This record gives sequence, C-alpha cells and structure tokens, in this order.
Amino acid sequence: MSPTPHGRRLTLSTILSAGLLTCGLSLAACTPPRDPNVTGSVSAQPSSADPHAVMESWSQRYRTSPDRDTALGYAQALRANGQTAQAVAVLQDAMLKSPKDPLVAAAYGKALASNGDFDQALKVIRSANSPTSPDWRLLSAEGAINDQIGNSAAARSIYLTALKIAPEEPTILNNLGLSYLLTNDLKSAEQTLRRAAANPQADSRIRQNLALVLGLEGRFNEAEQVARAEMSADQADANVAYLKSMLAQQNTWQKIKQQTDHPTGGNG
Repeated sequence: MSPTPHGRRLTLSTILSAGLLTCGLSLAACTPPRDPNVTGSVSAQPSSADPHAVMESWSQRYRTSPDRDTALGYAQALRANGQTAQAVAVLQDAMLKSPKDPLVAAAYGKALASNGDFDQALKVIRSANSPTSPDWRLLSAEGAINDQIGNSAAARSIYLTALKIAPEEPTILNNLGLSYLLTNDLKSAEQTLRRAAANPQADSRIRQNLALVLGLEGRFNEAEQVARAEMSADQADANVAYLKSMLAQQNTWQKIKQQTDHPTGGNG
C-alpha cells in the first residue's frame, strides 16, 4: 500500500473543505440544471465558459419565463458566479411556488448551506421530505449538508438509507465516497467511487473524484488514466491539469509523483 504522509492528510482536509462547500460546477450556457442532490466534484474540470456570461444567459431566461427548471438553472449559475445570496432568493421564490418539489427543496437547502445557513438548510430539506415515503434526492442532499458541518457519521447513515430506496444510485455513492474522503478513509472512498463510476448513468464528475482519490493514494499513472477516460484530448488535458492543481497544494502532487517514480515503501 502506498504511504499516506501526514502532510498529505492535512492537504486533503483543506482541499475538501473548499471543494465540498463550493460544489465545483462546469456549466454551459442554457444547459439543463444538474441534480442539486449531488455533493459535487472535488476535482471538477474548470468551465470553459465565463461564469458571468452563463449567469447572464440564465438571467435573461428567468426574466422571460421564471418556471421551475429555469429557476434551478439560474440559481446554479448564480452560485457558480459567487452570488449565493441571490441564488437563495431565487430558490426561495421557487419554493413558494413548489413547496413539495424535491429538486427545488434540495437546491434551496444546498444554496442555504453554501450561504452558511446550515440549520435552515436542514430544516428546509427535512420539511420537504416525507417520513412515510422519503425521496432519496432529499436524503442525499441532507447527507451532503451534514458532511459540510462535520457530521460524517450522520451523513453516511443518511446515504445508506437513500441507497435502500435507490440501490447503486451513482450520485448517492458519489456523495458517500466524498464523505469517506473527508475523513481521509481513502480505501473506502476509492471502493465507493468505483461502484459509482461503474454505473452507466455515472457522469464525468464521479470519475474525476475517483481520479483524485487515486492520486492521493499515490497511484499517479492510474489517476491520470481515469482522468482522461471517455474525453476528447483537449478535455482530458484540461481535466488532468486541474487534477494536478487540486493536488498541488503544499506540493502534494509532486510528492505523489516522486513516490510513484521512487517508491519508498512503508505502511499506509
């Protein structure tokens, strides 16, 4: 097993505390909103589109037709542009129109959490869910918020409940894998993210997260192979470059590469 230096553990905590809170997004103008129950991609490839331009495009659509899907897309674009408070306002209005819509509730809860209002975020998510017929998307969002505030045990319990409702759902497994990553349990994170990535419905963000875990485990070449999978050459290069930048904090990427080229042995 590759060694996991204490310095890399500290870097991991730093990366994830930022990555989970911002829920890295890659938006294209006027694309359908992604499911807000997903914690996000810690190593998400940076968008080639200007977040401000994307936000303006959604803003125009929202002014013309402020329906549910447009509200979700506009709020997502606002968050990507750093306008979290405005995203909360947009989703609050959407909640008034659709108080029992699980996607709206999940997005609203995540926006509140991004704005630092964790208690209200959990209240919104739990109020929108049904104790007799719970929605897995709301459970997944609730788990993600618990992870953000450091309640990893509670978060994982919620994810496991969600998986009973939606077995092998890749977005739930992605969140569970990131939860393990938050506490430096790289083996469990890898196993869980591999399950998620094996699902035909898994998207590139899940593979990016798996690549990050492999990199943190010291498996540089395998991490790069995963990061390049199923992408064009330009996308793959951008993805690998961003993966390296995520691991470059405190020279983590260089340490990992050195371990790969010159293994020193030791216990994990």
